[in-house]
Amino acid sequence: MAPEQSKKVWSLETEVTRIQHNDSHHSSIAPLYQSATFKQTSLSDMGEYDYTRSGNPTRTTLQNHLQKIMKAEYVYAVNSGMAALDVITRSLKPGDEVLAGEDLYGGTHRLLTYLNNKGDLKVSHYDTTNLELIKSKITKDIKMIFLESPTNPLIKVIDLKEITDYAHKVNPDLIVVFDNTMMSPILMTPLELGVDIHYESGTKYLNGHHDIMAGVIATNKKELADKIFYVINATGSGLAPFDSWLMMRGLKTLALRVERQQESALKIAEWLESKKFKVRYPGLKSHSQYELHKSYSKGFGGVLSFETGDVDISSKIVENCEIFGVTVSFGCVNSLISLPCKMSHASIDEKTRKERDFPEDLIRLCIGIENCNDLIEDLENALKIAGAL
Repeated sequence: MAPEQSKKVWSLETEVTRIQHNDSHHSSIAPLYQSATFKQTSLSDMGEYDYTRSGNPTRTTLQNHLQKIMKAEYVYAVNSGMAALDVITRSLKPGDEVLAGEDLYGGTHRLLTYLNNKGDLKVSHYDTTNLELIKSKITKDIKMIFLESPTNPLIKVIDLKEITDYAHKVNPDLIVVFDNTMMSPILMTPLELGVDIHYESGTKYLNGHHDIMAGVIATNKKELADKIFYVINATGSGLAPFDSWLMMRGLKTLALRVERQQESALKIAEWLESKKFKVRYPGLKSHSQYELHKSYSKGFGGVLSFETGDVDISSKIVENCEIFGVTVSFGCVNSLISLPCKMSHASIDEKTRKERDFPEDLIRLCIGIENCNDLIEDLENALKIAGAL
């Protein structure tokens, strides 16, 4: 007879590995229910599942597991991070006013701009690191705020709790939405800081191997949860069973991966800084918001960026790395390098990038789990070929 499960809450590093599930065969890992439909016992007893668009045992197991990790009452897995954002925006009404940071993931900016230009929403972008500015823009008319920290790729840090508390003071019904993809729940749990919706691209750290696309939405408010589920069910954007199973497998190593990635990221940031490059990484004490980030996060993450002063030099560096893969995204076990102005943030027009002090020569590094000395050697070789050293 199996021992009764205790209700003790273990550390997050332990909880990510303990995926609890119901399986009649007592399999040691959660089984995959690769089924679109489920047979009903009778017309009067439809059972828990009928159609995978509405629910699937594998997706349920993943969502229950994420509830523990994200410290959330309700969690939903969808088929991409952008699908998560789309689901969230559908809870708004036509013409609703929303605020957003000016340094956002390119895809986020693209969707919000599209909704604004269509007239579905009224979107305003501001520097969310300027606390007094953002407070002055929060009024009773604002229905939702979209925030990131550290921002991608300028690595700016916001005072999340102060903004959230102030927003709810001005309007208790205002929905604060936070994209926690850069940190993952291992380093930060935004719902505990008062945000209403915590979402992430599960493609990144949660899965960690870049072999699926996924998004995750978490909240502690039943009213929001009901709206989110309604849209997911209606649109069929729930995460597929096999992708749900792959994310569960990836989650087991989340703590180990993030620990290694941020350890190497700090070493590489310090090395680049020693070479006199302007480096953006919240783990550097030279970062103007180092103490602020440290006050509400358990670590500094695995993403950093630096400037060379010349777009052509930056392009040559990106193209001459051997270990670093030239691609968008981050959070993978493999290290990645990109030139955001030509890749992940190319959808933001040049004029807007200039207005937001977005350096065209900025290189973003997304650190993996390779040997750190090898990564530094790879960067050094590329820098020398490009004439940056």
